[in-house]
Amino acid sequence: MISDAGVEFVKKFCADLATHKPIDDRERESVKVFCELAPLLRAPFDEHSDTTHVTASAIVVGTPGVVLHLHKRLNMWLQPGGHIDAGESVDQAALREAREETGLQLRHFTNEINNLPRFIHLDVHPGPRGHTHLDVRYLLVADNETFVPAEGESKEVKWFAWDQVLDTAEDGARGAILAARQIVKR
Repeated sequence: MISDAGVEFVKKFCADLATHKPIDDRERESVKVFCELAPLLRAPFDEHSDTTHVTASAIVVGTPGVVLHLHKRLNMWLQPGGHIDAGESVDQAALREAREETGLQLRHFTNEINNLPRFIHLDVHPGPRGHTHLDVRYLLVADNETFVPAEGESKEVKWFAWDQVLDTAEDGARGAILAARQIVKR
């Protein structure tokens, strides 16, 4: 088992979720399931410790709209994201994964109250190999528009206008996109 800061994260995050307003019924159910399953995990960030684990992803926004990439194995348009590496926080993993999968210069959209990375959405969904992903989603801002995905990542990365992204995105990503739009349009 790798050293896992996930146990402390889960305790605090479940408490914070008590004041989070889910965007839809899917997220409401995800919050419930997260707070039932995550506290039972010995190493919530370690994908090898249990078939259920915490993952991190991001809704990336910029002047052209929202970024999605065509997932190589799933063949679906999704937000960037993935597993949390040893020693990373969830928000650091979301930023790293988004940078790797898009090649964009990115930064966290921070919470105006405490200047922390902005958590916007939670989704529990099946992952590959019978895994369950407890996906914690953040809002990121792109400082450029040119994609340069890292070696081995999908080269299918695109900007989608706000009015068309919901028609393309996978079901599980739609709630996060709606949450991001509410924040960005304020």
